[in-house]
Amino acid sequence: MNFFIQRYRARAIALLSYILLTACAMGPDYKRPSIEVNSQFRMNQDIGESVASQSWWEFLKDETLQQLITEAIINNQDLKRAVAMVEEYQARVHIARMDFLPKIDVESNAPFFGKLGGFPRPGFPTPFNYYGNAIMSWEIDVWGRIRRSTEAANADVFAQEENRRAILIMLISAVAQAYFDLLQYDTQRSIALQALASWEESVAISRAQLKAGLIPRIDLDQFEAERANAAALVADFERLIIQTENELNVLLGKKPSPILRFRTLAQQHIPPEIPAGLPSELLQRRPDIVQAEQVLAAATARIGMTKAMRFPRFSITGLLGVASPSLSNLLTFSDTKYGAGGIGLAAPLFNATILGFEQRAAEAQANQAIANYRQTILVAFKEVEDALIAIRKASEQRKARQQQVEALQSALHVANLRYRGGITSYVDVLLAKRNLYQAKFSHTEAHRLHLISIVRLYKALGGGWEREYQYKDTEEG
Repeated sequence: MNFFIQRYRARAIALLSYILLTACAMGPDYKRPSIEVNSQFRMNQDIGESVASQSWWEFLKDETLQQLITEAIINNQDLKRAVAMVEEYQARVHIARMDFLPKIDVESNAPFFGKLGGFPRPGFPTPFNYYGNAIMSWEIDVWGRIRRSTEAANADVFAQEENRRAILIMLISAVAQAYFDLLQYDTQRSIALQALASWEESVAISRAQLKAGLIPRIDLDQFEAERANAAALVADFERLIIQTENELNVLLGKKPSPILRFRTLAQQHIPPEIPAGLPSELLQRRPDIVQAEQVLAAATARIGMTKAMRFPRFSITGLLGVASPSLSNLLTFSDTKYGAGGIGLAAPLFNATILGFEQRAAEAQANQAIANYRQTILVAFKEVEDALIAIRKASEQRKARQQQVEALQSALHVANLRYRGGITSYVDVLLAKRNLYQAKFSHTEAHRLHLISIVRLYKALGGGWEREYQYKDTEEG
């Protein structure tokens, strides 16, 4: 008898080993979709290391801006939430991996409130007896359901990590843009104050000339209108300065407070050359593209997971325990032991149709992820090309505005000389002065646009990806 039992066990172990060795995960293995990529960017012909290979503290030279970005990385709430999401999905990976291990549940009972029945068979547990047992169940991953589930969980973690990187890059870009906006409003407020002082001087001169009968009333009205316009601009820029400081404070994770700055807009560093690198590098560098690919990998793994759920599940089960109507017998293990073991089988029956639709839903989700991945790449290339043309044209615009300011300064000087010589009226001076201040405002806007276009290119290229600033190290330090 023992010979047949041993022979049966040997065959069962051999069959189980064969199943485990030959089992393959169901569903398709992930492969990156084929994407056509140009050899170079349309608006950038420079072949060299991409500017995005620099760390942000090497790219943005202003020490005040560097300090603001560091503070934002430490305190920004959106970034903290992204970090917490990464930690959540890392825990989910461990949960998925635990399915590879046996599950053991422990159960016990002590009838403190009396017993209503006898104990018909020694070692057989009932609710009226003292007993304790351990139940073991170990699923054999024949069809790869657990493996595909773990693959999906790992891809989800990588996707969340890339989401954190994307938020970090967006945060750096947002702080830099808000800071340059603030410097622009500072400069324009200074120009508006200069204009206000100049127009107040003109109003005072015009009043004296009006009393002397040298000019008509309409000339004084025009000067007063220009002074009022300058005063309104000063008030508007002061409002924008406070609101931009408030915007920056939100990024820094702080309540509204003044933002210290020591450099002007004109003192900001503009790189002479800004190579974008190769388009193929964008697929590995830009975090939203990598995130979209990991979402696709997770969706592909879930196809196999849902497909495996349509097939029977094999498991090794076991039960081991002790039971007795008397606590003393239970502790001495006298005729109280019981146990059982075997191979379990669970197969879908009435819900097989539902599982089929779940597989179709998973396949549809994978198709959505493919479309999203390709669309993300298209948007990424579009943003890089937009930033490249913006840098080129903003540079040309800034230089042209500078030439305009210099020409109008000369025109104002000539108009003042002609007016003092009695050759022309003060209207020419008024027009020259108005045009000069408008040109200074436009030049400041062009300078700020040039700086922001460079930051947008850095963001579009997935900047700082090689020597990324470590969030946790900064927080602990």
